[in-house]
Amino acid sequence: MSVKTAVIIGVGPDRGLGARMCYRFARAGLHVVVAGRTQAKVDIVAANIRDFGGDASAVRADVTKETEVAALIEQAEQTGPIELAIFNAGNNMPGAFLTMEPDYFETCWRIACYGGFLFTREVLRRMVPRGVGTLLMTGASASMRGKPNFAAFTAAKAGVRALGQSLAREFGPLGIHVAQVIIDGAIDGDRINIGRPQVAAALGPDGLIELEGIVDAYEFLYRQQPRAWSHELDVRTFKESF
Repeated sequence: MSVKTAVIIGVGPDRGLGARMCYRFARAGLHVVVAGRTQAKVDIVAANIRDFGGDASAVRADVTKETEVAALIEQAEQTGPIELAIFNAGNNMPGAFLTMEPDYFETCWRIACYGGFLFTREVLRRMVPRGVGTLLMTGASASMRGKPNFAAFTAAKAGVRALGQSLAREFGPLGIHVAQVIIDGAIDGDRINIGRPQVAAALGPDGLIELEGIVDAYEFLYRQQPRAWSHELDVRTFKESF
């Protein structure tokens, strides 16, 4: 029996969305290829999966490097056919527009939008001939609306959303489920609690989106039957205005 493989790129700290998705799908019985820019972080997540009896491997990969993304997907395929692929890359990069350097704007776009292109292209090249697979992408509030001081991030995330819409319409009829989860608010993880504690404190516990609840949305999409697919889900706290 061939191993069912999931490849998740954009994995960072243990208490982060990428890591929590890895744990969830490893417990669901998939071999998870844990991918991210920092070898130490992906090693920790893969080791934790193996500690609870799951199957995982860690791969350092930069989503903006075509050769690294291609190598990642090839390694995942050698483990077993990719059944699930999740593009979770893209840092929130605010900045004042009038003083923004072109390199800053381009970097934001390359991580989220260009990286999304490289990753989804390589995944779909494997899934399409088999006529089966789930490809999920992480969105943000900026995917749907632009706010002051977030021009670069909005352009990048809106681009990823539009990319996903095109892919869903092109490859859905070929058996590939392409969908996005729009995370409309701050996630209750290490990135905000450690990196921006003042913001976390201002929002309070009920103002941060619960990690496992977000992962539930990804698992729901993964388990949908072909005659009842969703293309997009949005998640937010009950306090968030929208």
